[in-house]
Amino acid sequence: MAKKKPSRTGEVSLRADAQLNRERILAAAEEMFLEHGANVSLEDVAKRANVGIGTLYRRFPTREALLGAAYSARFLELAEASRARDGELTPTESVRAYLEQLVLHTNVYRGIAASLGTVLQTDTPGCHATSEEGRRLVRRAQKAGVIRRDVTFEDLVCVATAISLASEQSASSKSRVAHLVDVFLGGIASR
Repeated sequence: MAKKKPSRTGEVSLRADAQLNRERILAAAEEMFLEHGANVSLEDVAKRANVGIGTLYRRFPTREALLGAAYSARFLELAEASRARDGELTPTESVRAYLEQLVLHTNVYRGIAASLGTVLQTDTPGCHATSEEGRRLVRRAQKAGVIRRDVTFEDLVCVATAISLASEQSASSKSRVAHLVDVFLGGIASR
């Protein structure tokens, strides 16, 4: 049997039945993650999708792969919105807006914050776009001299994880997230 070739977007084209199973798994995962959080049983996701657990694992070998695929569209929106704001905001404001949006997007599924760094490393279009946009914003802010040269995108992810965990535990408001982002940005400002 010939191997399927990746499409322009990097995704492998699937047989019709396999594509239907993938879509059913993603729809079930979305429902279950929204209802019960990111730590829901993958066996329960497979049951809701009406597929076997082996089918789920063939498509999504890890929980993070499934989370990344389920989040892909949200992360694409985050990256596109960030790029669209580019001309309107200073480099510092761009990093602030990106970080706030990353935290707010992360908090859609309860419990995903602890896996954010791993999820962003999955090879989905949204995860890739969000990571690339974050790296671009860090470089832009460093070039403008407004954040330290030793700050990396991975540092932003660590901070987004910490803020997400803190806001998830206390059901913090958007203003609390903004405050925590400001505290972080004060610490990474170029001196």
